[in-house]
Amino acid sequence: MIVAGRRLKSSAVFDTYWQFAAARQQVYQARLQGDPPPWTADPIMASHRFTNCYRAADRVSQYLINNVIYRGSQNPDEVLFRILLFKFFNRISTWELLNARLGDLAWATFRLDRYDRVLNEAACRGERLYSPAYVIPPPPLGAGRKHTNHLLLLQKMLCDRLRSRLQRSESMAEGFGILRSYPGIGDFLAFQLIIDINYSTLIDFDEMDFVVAGPGARDGIRKCFGPASQGIEAEIIRYMSHTQEQHFSRLGLSFRSLNGRPLQLIDCQNLFCEVDKYARVAHPEITGYSGRTQIKQRYVPKHRVITAWFPPKWGINHLVG
Repeated sequence: MIVAGRRLKSSAVFDTYWQFAAARQQVYQARLQGDPPPWTADPIMASHRFTNCYRAADRVSQYLINNVIYRGSQNPDEVLFRILLFKFFNRISTWELLNARLGDLAWATFRLDRYDRVLNEAACRGERLYSPAYVIPPPPLGAGRKHTNHLLLLQKMLCDRLRSRLQRSESMAEGFGILRSYPGIGDFLAFQLIIDINYSTLIDFDEMDFVVAGPGARDGIRKCFGPASQGIEAEIIRYMSHTQEQHFSRLGLSFRSLNGRPLQLIDCQNLFCEVDKYARVAHPEITGYSGRTQIKQRYVPKHRVITAWFPPKWGINHLVG
């Protein structure tokens, strides 16, 4: 295939990408329907933890959408405050701790010392404040503790009138650039943040507008296409999204989308991360940049009820299920 003017030769991992996506979506649909485990006969998928095909369907994203963005005041500054506060830690237990101790979490009543005191006490008790899903680097703002620096960054962003700057942005890429300009926010985190803010009504960009490949996705892309893929990762992700139906059909795979919503760029980016992990076991002979050979997180079936409520502007909430 030719992408961005380069001829790419695919490896066995390329077909695995589509097979993994179909199988992982079947697991999601089975759980959504309330089917009992086991939800898959795939031994790798049954033994290790993988995220959903659709980023917005994952547990943390669902919590963000349901319990953070659309619960509480819809004042634009308050919505942005809640999103950033949640995402700087990306951990449900941290949000719930702050909410339990401080009540309504709001920019109008924000006092850095009160929030910092709660987090300091939790850290001293040995509680984890940050999600292990991906690295959230500390912004260099002079405080002694990482969480204090994130509270300082949160305060700085709201005082800088970030909300109005994002709303004046003419594209997702421009909004990404604004977020990227803040200390401690690199390409990957800025992209995650703009996607999360875009779940709200503050901005309304098409998820097919823009994509940034994170480290895990770059590993997965290299495993699929080799060294010729370096530097054109975003174009490859776009190719995957545009040709998904063709490849599911080619391989005879049934992929049940979110009621007609196909895999978006962010979803295809995430799938490359997951296929990178999956290929460590399924295709150990094919290596990426990191050289990792094991999947760290084991999967333990849990019988928690999963939710499927998405940004209302997508128009699919009456269809999902």
